[in-house]
Amino acid sequence: MSNQSNKDNLDKLRHSTAHLLAKAVLDLYPEAKRTIGPSIDQGFYYDFDLGDTVISDKNFAQIEQRMHQLAKKWSEFRQVTKSKDEALTQYADNGYKKELIEELVAKGESLSFYEVGEPGQPEFYSDLCKGPHVDKPSEVLKHFKLLSTAGAYWRGDEKNPMLTRIYGTAFFSGQELDDYLKMLEEAKLRDHRKIGIELDLFTFSDLVGAGLPLWTPKGTILRNILDDYIWQLRKARGYQKVTIPHITKKDLFVTSGHWHKFGDDLFKITTREGHEFAMKPMNCPFHTQIYSHVPRSYKDLPQRYSETTMVYRDEQTGELHGLSRVRCITQDDAHVFCRESQLKEEFFAIWDIVDTFYKACGFPQLEVRLSLSDPDQMDKYLGSRADWDKAENQLRQFAKERGAEFVEQIGEAAFYGPKIDFMTKDSIGREWQVATIQVDRNMPKRFELNCISEDNQKEQVVMVHAAIMGAIERFIAILIEHHAGKFPFWMAPVQVLILPITDAQNDYARQVGQELEESGLRVEIDDRSERLQAKIRSAQLQKVPYMLIVGDKEVQSRSVAVRGGGTGDEGVMKVADLIKKLYEIVVNKA
Repeated sequence: MSNQSNKDNLDKLRHSTAHLLAKAVLDLYPEAKRTIGPSIDQGFYYDFDLGDTVISDKNFAQIEQRMHQLAKKWSEFRQVTKSKDEALTQYADNGYKKELIEELVAKGESLSFYEVGEPGQPEFYSDLCKGPHVDKPSEVLKHFKLLSTAGAYWRGDEKNPMLTRIYGTAFFSGQELDDYLKMLEEAKLRDHRKIGIELDLFTFSDLVGAGLPLWTPKGTILRNILDDYIWQLRKARGYQKVTIPHITKKDLFVTSGHWHKFGDDLFKITTREGHEFAMKPMNCPFHTQIYSHVPRSYKDLPQRYSETTMVYRDEQTGELHGLSRVRCITQDDAHVFCRESQLKEEFFAIWDIVDTFYKACGFPQLEVRLSLSDPDQMDKYLGSRADWDKAENQLRQFAKERGAEFVEQIGEAAFYGPKIDFMTKDSIGREWQVATIQVDRNMPKRFELNCISEDNQKEQVVMVHAAIMGAIERFIAILIEHHAGKFPFWMAPVQVLILPITDAQNDYARQVGQELEESGLRVEIDDRSERLQAKIRSAQLQKVPYMLIVGDKEVQSRSVAVRGGGTGDEGVMKVADLIKKLYEIVVNKA
């Protein structure tokens, strides 16, 4: 069975379980008003208006018990179509469902319902839903777990009522469910919000605002190390750095299509003179203007621009989550403007960077996802169906030539073009989308980006969008949780911590520290008047890769006792030999 088939089946199972949850809640809390209950990546949720009633995890056991009782009597889901009057009558006391019904009718869509159980019986349930659902609910709706509750505004609008969202997950087997629950427990221990604060990498301030992280010196070192490495990889392939402002006139994003597509996500600014500006939500339209500010010959191509800069998106407060979902997003962004004949070479050069970078970061295996348009919803995209077919077939061929195994995902393309997304699994098995390469012919068309060809004719160029980390904030969240804060040596903000046993060795410790720093290593000295074991424990909590212990013997022999964060005691070494060893680790990104 294909990955897509597995996902579709799991989505059906989880959506069916969301209906089961809704029925159980209605049975136990008759005054509850249900709204929507979709499947999501890791499970499902259902939103309820509970009035003054509060549901928390303390109520989950009772709700789950009722769900199991109901599932045993649910033999099949049946799809029925109802008239507007029938649908409104069914939800006579539920304004949320009425709102959905009115919208569907206004769009000319049929009112699809799914029913399960026998009408008139206690287990009967009917809900407005386009489906699909599992075929034999009583046989498969067994392995589920309610996980948490949260507040959620109706339809994501802060002006609407606050609802209670109940999250859960479901699998086809008990073993899969147990494995997932164990993973969640491990994920709690690795939570980047907890570890990042403990390692003093970032902080948040109520005065600054939610979703706006503040990076400490150590966190800033980590950001810069990662970004500098990507820049070195890009520089070797002919990229040049550019710089753009953080605000723009509305006109730029109207031309690019972003204003229409993402207008609700923009931070908008009105000047004293009444001009409408926006905080930039992405960088690509700016880079088009750098390309087009002078005439370009085919001899000038490719033009490769690189910039690491923040963009800003008006995310809803309830959806913000540590570094994973923020309002200021730092993108390691790059755009290539090239001819059609140069596209494959440029695309593969970026792919090389992706492979090199992620291997160094501890993600040696990347899976490839070909993100395509949805042919049934072409109104979501720029350009014609024929252009999309050509572009998608081209990326499909690139992936085959690269020798990559890939899955195709309908509806995951950018609105201006298809893309190849790189997926990875972290150390506890969670899948993440990381780097992306996107091919775009629509923006060059909208901005009239051309070069003069060999026969003195205008030739439209191709634009390639490439983000290696994507959002630095989100990538660092993934990195923290993947390594549980124990970063690879080459990127650790503090690589070496020197621990003098007593104050008598402090001067020697500083001499050693200076030698290491002069060799390019990041060093700190713990010269507190504390017992050695307390210093070692502190270094372990800070997850420093190497501790160098110095006592009288080390001073006399001009050496250090080396202790690796993950390897323990590595013996006594001369400082010069240690520097050589650590330098090789940095160079090899081990």
